[in-house]
Amino acid sequence: MTKFWHHPTALTLALLAAFPLAAGAQSLDELRKEQKALKDKVDALEKKLKDAESKPAEGGMTAQQQQDFNRIAIKTEALEDNQEAMGFRGLKISGQMDPSFIYNKAQNRAGFQFLNSENDNLYFYDNSYFGMAMIDFQKEMEGGSRWRLTLAPNKGAGAIFNGGSIVHEASVSLPLSDLQTRLIAGQIPDWSGYEYLQPTLNKLITHNLLFDFTLPTAYTGAGMEITSGKWIVKGVLANMNASKRAASEKTPVVAYRADYSKGEFQGFGFAGVHGKAANLVNGGPDTALNLFEVDGYFIRGDWTVQGQVSYGTQKDASITADPDTGELRKSQWFGLSTLAAYKFTPRFEGIARFDYLNDKKNGGGLLGYGVDERNGIGPDAAGDPEVGANRYALSLGVGYLFNLNTTFKLEYRLDRATQPVFVDVKDGEFKKSNHLLGASMVVSF
Repeated sequence: MTKFWHHPTALTLALLAAFPLAAGAQSLDELRKEQKALKDKVDALEKKLKDAESKPAEGGMTAQQQQDFNRIAIKTEALEDNQEAMGFRGLKISGQMDPSFIYNKAQNRAGFQFLNSENDNLYFYDNSYFGMAMIDFQKEMEGGSRWRLTLAPNKGAGAIFNGGSIVHEASVSLPLSDLQTRLIAGQIPDWSGYEYLQPTLNKLITHNLLFDFTLPTAYTGAGMEITSGKWIVKGVLANMNASKRAASEKTPVVAYRADYSKGEFQGFGFAGVHGKAANLVNGGPDTALNLFEVDGYFIRGDWTVQGQVSYGTQKDASITADPDTGELRKSQWFGLSTLAAYKFTPRFEGIARFDYLNDKKNGGGLLGYGVDERNGIGPDAAGDPEVGANRYALSLGVGYLFNLNTTFKLEYRLDRATQPVFVDVKDGEFKKSNHLLGASMVVSF
């Protein structure tokens, strides 16, 4: 009894308050009986409380488990608050790189290519966007606004037209009336054709002839993107292949693209550019440019089939001037590209691509290209200067998915022309064909 009264619990005190004792009105024996009865009640209630605490709470947890769960919930909420305060909420970071090996017969060159740059800032089909490293930051904010910055040293869009800039894309997307109607602005890589720039999205190592020589690199400007049902339409008013206009240049281009997903397995799109752009063939002021292309795809089961047709013209950009007046003339070209791929196993895929580019009018001349003995562009130096060479390319390759983040690629490519326009650096002679062999390892996260 001494221990009981010297260490009263909260429950004991509550019961004593509920059953007050009148010592003066009771005998000692009666008081002891009441004390014993009270102690028995306290013991019974304390036992019941302990039993209740040891049983699983509602939801299958004990009281201790419930306490642990509450602590975890508080910590999780604190981490989420900290993540939002640090700007990490809605942030996605991804990256890729593809160390590559290239053999070019006419150039008498074989070796690895990775993060290399061309000092003359020219673009070649055997040294385009492969052999790159890229990191991509995307953030979607509350309300649906999107922000994107993609960095690619020496190999991104910025490296091609903006003095070696490492910025491939820097764009924002702001929802207007709803999430499907957006204002877009910034430096936006070209969206034409069925092939993508990134090695992770391109089945072969090299790109097709239309991608290399008839499509813009990027746009710097602002416009709209609208999603309606199966259609996605976007357009910008922008500088083409220029981060700013030069003195006395004021006219931008209008660039647009529309995509339609006919179903789960197929769709088509078209894109165009109209306005004034730099005349890199003959220099001088910007001249009128018109580009248009249509592309489509069918992807089902083990099969992938893609295709594209393109047409373009640029004022005063032909390689050969008028032989009678000496005046500059319009360059004009058209072409097609088609790719088929089949998965022999879920990991192993065979790929074939065929390209054709007609560039014979007025001695030739493509988007930013005059005579180019490495790319095989222009007329035969010993032939008719009025007729440019038409180009063909056949690529055969395989891709092997080593794991979810790694793909090995192997490609053989044959380039041909209707005239001898490929220089062989060993003897300086010009030939109608060239051979390329490439291998790469694409790792992404």
